[in-house]
Amino acid sequence: MILYCDTSSLVKLYIDETYSVDVRSWVRGADMIATSRVALPEMVSALTRRCNNRDLDRQLYELLLQSVRSDWQHILALDVDEQLAADLAQRHGLRGYDSVHLASALRLSGRQHISMQFSAFDEHLVRAAATEGLSVMQ
Repeated sequence: MILYCDTSSLVKLYIDETYSVDVRSWVRGADMIATSRVALPEMVSALTRRCNNRDLDRQLYELLLQSVRSDWQHILALDVDEQLAADLAQRHGLRGYDSVHLASALRLSGRQHISMQFSAFDEHLVRAAATEGLSVMQ
């Protein structure tokens, strides 16, 4: 099974948050992790904001960045269909990068012989994914 993780899910692999234990378990059970290419800059941005806000100390921040960049080579990073993302943003009222994640996941799920689960922690995005027919991890 391929587990598609949006950035809110991926962050939980590195930072202890609510549902981090669940995401880590789902990742261990997956054959592969997939996400959109936008997730890497989103992850770096999220970690940098936490460091700048002093929620992470500098040493931990540097270690987490190193881990994220190292782990990235093991993640299936998907391109985006920007027209589909725009349609999804309009249809569901999604934020820009949420529509990019959903478009990437939909393109992946449309491939033959793919078993995929979708993971996100934005209720609006999760509802949109379910409406679009994706199997959502809960």
